[in-house]
Amino acid sequence: MGLEEKITSMHLDILKEIGNIGAAHAATSLSILLNKKIDMNVPKVSIESFTQMMEMAGGSENIVACVVLHIEGDASGYMFFVLSLQQCENFIKQMTGDSQFSLKQTPISELGISAFKELGNILAGSYLTALSEFTKLELYPSVPLASFDMFGAIISHGLIELSQTSDYAIVIDTSLTDDKDEFGDTMNGQFFLLPNPDSFQTIFQALGVGL
Repeated sequence: MGLEEKITSMHLDILKEIGNIGAAHAATSLSILLNKKIDMNVPKVSIESFTQMMEMAGGSENIVACVVLHIEGDASGYMFFVLSLQQCENFIKQMTGDSQFSLKQTPISELGISAFKELGNILAGSYLTALSEFTKLELYPSVPLASFDMFGAIISHGLIELSQTSDYAIVIDTSLTDDKDEFGDTMNGQFFLLPNPDSFQTIFQALGVGL
């Protein structure tokens, strides 16, 4: 039986609830950082094949902004936070106060890259903290790395390591809005959580809903 046949709506509901708790923590941190009210929620969580994951990111050749973290501890794997280039630019402008910032200008400013890493670190860290609190598992994220490239090229490292034994990722949609509407449209991003195969069982077993 494949993983997609073992995952039930109950498993996904639990992951979504954890995601929304993490989102609340992240919104608080971002509100303080940007000095304005930020709302964040997780409208959907799903389990997708690597092929479906590529399609959700716009295809392997779609150029995106991505923060990558390696997860170690009781459950290991990779987490990728993906934004469109335009939404990434909008956030960096808000965080740095530099209205002229552009990802098209090379080299990209170190301040802008640091701002994007901080966004990914806050969001991913908040989700992993919520997951750790629910499961009582020790989860340790690495220092975040920022990349602006084709999605297929960015995610290839994690896939090379995991695809020998796993074919699935947990996809966590995120939605951010601010009270001053300075993001323009709602900022929509996606987390792709790629646990090592054994970690799927470890996580759900710790949640009391083993596969």
